[in-house]
Amino acid sequence: MSVDELRTTFTGSILVDGDDGFASFPFAVGAPGAVLRPHTEADVAAALRHAVANHLSVSIRSGGHTAGSYTSVPNGLVLDMSAFNDIVVSSTTVTVGAGATWGAVAAALAPHHLALTSGDTTSVGVGGLTLGGGVGWLIRKYGLALDNLLSARIVTAAGELVVASEVENPDLFWAIRGGGGNFGVVTEFTFQAQPLEGVVHGVVTFVADDLGGLLRGYREVMRAAPEEFNVTFLQLPPMQPGMPSSRALQVLWAGTDVEAAMSHIQPLLDLPGVQSHDIALKAYVDVLDDPHPPEPGAPMPSMVLNNGWAPELSDGAIDALVAAEASIGDPMVMIRYLRGAFNRVAVTDTAFAWRDAEALVILVAFLPPGTADESEIVQSSWQSVARFTEGTYGNFHMDAGERVVALMYPPETHARLASVKKTWDPTNLFNQNQNVAPAPV
Repeated sequence: MSVDELRTTFTGSILVDGDDGFASFPFAVGAPGAVLRPHTEADVAAALRHAVANHLSVSIRSGGHTAGSYTSVPNGLVLDMSAFNDIVVSSTTVTVGAGATWGAVAAALAPHHLALTSGDTTSVGVGGLTLGGGVGWLIRKYGLALDNLLSARIVTAAGELVVASEVENPDLFWAIRGGGGNFGVVTEFTFQAQPLEGVVHGVVTFVADDLGGLLRGYREVMRAAPEEFNVTFLQLPPMQPGMPSSRALQVLWAGTDVEAAMSHIQPLLDLPGVQSHDIALKAYVDVLDDPHPPEPGAPMPSMVLNNGWAPELSDGAIDALVAAEASIGDPMVMIRYLRGAFNRVAVTDTAFAWRDAEALVILVAFLPPGTADESEIVQSSWQSVARFTEGTYGNFHMDAGERVVALMYPPETHARLASVKKTWDPTNLFNQNQNVAPAPV
């Protein structure tokens, strides 16, 4: 690939095979022809025009948190947005570069006693999470990350810079709130930040063998809880041979009133099988943490991931999940309780349409290397759970195939996205993603 012409106007860095740093770039599916790290919006526009003129595929990398194949495209261009990481707080709004991470955003907002629904870990990128939804700790109080988005600056497939908001290009603004990176390269987001002086947070661990009983007790507590109270159930497989699975409720009260928080946490502590807890008053930024990475050279298991939005966390849904968990053997199970601000956004207001859910149910099976054939057993087990769910959360999938995309959007939403795509990216330049193809002419 020749990028000599592009170098004459490009102010950022351009890496090709043989350059320092190229080989160490995290390519998930094979090396691209070049990695471009733009420093300005004009750089982004020049890169896209170069891709179009030379018929090159383009992959957009914002925070780089994903383990999927979106951050590379063999023989094409990777547009690495990591230089766009400025964070500017102004009164109660915050403007964030697309390459920033949520840990940096939380740290910047903390001195102002502000926060945003964000990724659970510091390394999650702002760009990918926001465009795909943004499930996070404050979802019941303040909704998804995209529900707090006021505007975005976007470089289109034509190399033009536009602003998307409720008043400027509202069709594009609707589409980017849930439609992912299908419509252009977002360089900057402006959010409405929310008041938060601190949180009461911790993990309640359980030794209970009765998974169904624990989940029912958790559900009943949450159905009576105010929106400040956010609790996620998490079961993790054994981290070492011979260790049992761990089951826990991760708890966050959005506020600093410890007495009020404990009045709602106590019913969880009264559930059978509680082993320990570490609940304490914290800064919100200290809640976001990154798990320990795998040991270098350790064999990586195959991961089979499924998730769905449960309109009701019914007894039937819980029974199906318990049966699936038993049939798979030591999967990861996560249930994120949602009812609250998440549900108050109309289905048609954004491209993220699954607004009637009580909970997001996630089941992940980790298969040893060389046992990929067992994935059919996992998928079969999930189908019993899927009967109680709708759609899927694309941000929790590494798969960009048609099966996942069809689950991500109801037919009406998908049709509208395809129409917007036809306007803003008629040749489908932005296709290295969970792709929505342009509507037919």
